[in-house]
Amino acid sequence: MPSTQTQSVTNPRESGGQLCLPLGQTVKQFLDYLTVEAGLSGNTILAYGRDLKQFLGYCKADSIDQLRQIKPAVIQGYLRSLSRSQKSESSIKRALVAIRMLLRFARLMGLVKDNQAATTEFPKVWQKLPVVCSKQQVVNLLDAPQPCEPFYLRDKAMLELLYATGVRASELAGLKMSDLNLDIGYLRCVGKGGRERVIPMGKTAIAAVWQYLRDLRPTLLLRRSGKGPLGTGDNFLLLSRTGRPLSRIEIWRLVKKYAIRAGMPRNLTVHTLRHCFATHLLAGGADLRSVQEMLGHVDIATTQIYTHVDQERLRRIHKKFHPRP
Repeated sequence: MPSTQTQSVTNPRESGGQLCLPLGQTVKQFLDYLTVEAGLSGNTILAYGRDLKQFLGYCKADSIDQLRQIKPAVIQGYLRSLSRSQKSESSIKRALVAIRMLLRFARLMGLVKDNQAATTEFPKVWQKLPVVCSKQQVVNLLDAPQPCEPFYLRDKAMLELLYATGVRASELAGLKMSDLNLDIGYLRCVGKGGRERVIPMGKTAIAAVWQYLRDLRPTLLLRRSGKGPLGTGDNFLLLSRTGRPLSRIEIWRLVKKYAIRAGMPRNLTVHTLRHCFATHLLAGGADLRSVQEMLGHVDIATTQIYTHVDQERLRRIHKKFHPRP
């Protein structure tokens, strides 16, 4: 809950008694609050910022520049405009969450009396099945980096880790050397909401990481050390060509590059490997609870979507257990 004593957010009641700040200034204060006090991840704050920037543009076009002008009809009109522009239902839902959070913040800070978005209903989000590749397609992707390339060992380790553990791009980018235990064969990562989980690693991924650590990472680290004193960034597992930590965006670009090379579907992303990890585990007989734990899902209903993807597994179960095969 926002505190009226925070130094990062100015309460207008303490600066002249103005009840309602300009909308853009309120959005800035809200994002400052998320950064300083709420403890949300950088990616979450960026997402809120993008959604609210788009909402501000809509309000400006409708001559709305004060919080008190935002009524349910305005919010509903904005959601309809998103729908007309072919935004997905999940994107519209996310936009409404951002507006709700902004107005909730404004109400708690005394900027408005009511949260006008509180009664606005979420659009019904139909469950969409994730894109999943066959095992052979994944093998083709993992074999896409070529030994003659300068960053082959890093990129091979990156791809093997993504498929072996199902981690998100941001989680992989944040992995530090201390998060790995290659002797036992597991890694520790911090996911959404700061939740920590431990994930086993297969022999192939372990071997790829060992080779990268032995034959390439020291060279990349030397490139960084030549540009200034070493710092905490040098503890990260995956390093760029300049010796700095590989970013989430760079990981996405590299996966896309190798996916195109391997002739994979054009819509393949880093998250596709996470989907493949879960689906292929279930196809091999893994129980749903174990997959949930490895993916870091809070609700098992989120993991259950992969049971709908693996139709072959369902056919095998039906053939094995139905009394009339």
